[in-house]
Amino acid sequence: MGKHRSVEFRAGDYLSPRYWPMWCILAVLRLVALLPFRAALAVGGGIGRILFRLSGRRQRIIDLNLARCFPEKSDVERERIKRACYRNIGISLIEMAICWWWPAERLRALVEVRGREHVDTLRAEGRGVILLTGHFTSLEIGGRLLALFMPLQVMYRTQRNELFDSFLYTRRSSYFVNTVSRKNTRQLIKGIRDGVPTWYAPDQDFARERNVFAPFMGIATATITACSRLAQSSGAAMLPFYPERKADGSGYILHIEPPLADFPSGDDLADATAINRSIEKFARQQPENYMWIHQRFKTRPPGEPPFYA
Repeated sequence: MGKHRSVEFRAGDYLSPRYWPMWCILAVLRLVALLPFRAALAVGGGIGRILFRLSGRRQRIIDLNLARCFPEKSDVERERIKRACYRNIGISLIEMAICWWWPAERLRALVEVRGREHVDTLRAEGRGVILLTGHFTSLEIGGRLLALFMPLQVMYRTQRNELFDSFLYTRRSSYFVNTVSRKNTRQLIKGIRDGVPTWYAPDQDFARERNVFAPFMGIATATITACSRLAQSSGAAMLPFYPERKADGSGYILHIEPPLADFPSGDDLADATAINRSIEKFARQQPENYMWIHQRFKTRPPGEPPFYA
């Protein structure tokens, strides 16, 4: 069907045989969502181990990322992080199903929010809130859980599979106030100005957008300057947000930190450095929860050799 945009899900639009594999995946996710929490996550961990065995090229990307980001760690430690990262990726798939099908009261029993007062104070003052986060494996469940406590606006990217894209868009729209295309900056700013806290994860390599090379994990990293422009246009504060899986498997802690100081500063490099420093803090605390499968360092400064050659 070529290019498409996210639309409300209607099952009758996706009866073609080319959608059957995705229907099977959704059916499996629905069944797993019927399990108790710990059992469901155990299934996710098993899926992660299967993905680990099937993903040779992606493993090389993770190996390169971890070797450069954690040179002080041994090969054994980095291998442990890699395997745990895959396990968490598998868990994140099951958490997506939990987001879609678990009722609010069941979800609420899993979560503890730390730092909510920072958001409440800003909203009481009539100021916009941008919740700065990164591409952690707990990102999807973190947004869903936070939406239990406050209205939330999120950005999304159109998915390649049209059935999955439509289903995901519709489910997210059922619990988020606004589900905004990342290309629709005007709508995003309007939501922030209207007082809706906005969930924003800028830590991917967007080579076609305006970037500066700011340090991340000790590496000069192409970092979009959109955060500065978004904060300036909306007048919003930028608050670091990190969803953590509890080590005992009993649920989640949502960490919300005070606003970044002097942001935006008027200096794109200084702002990008502050953004990366915030995300790096959590990536170092729980490296197994960061999405090291992304080619975060693909775009290099002029004259530097390719990172993933």
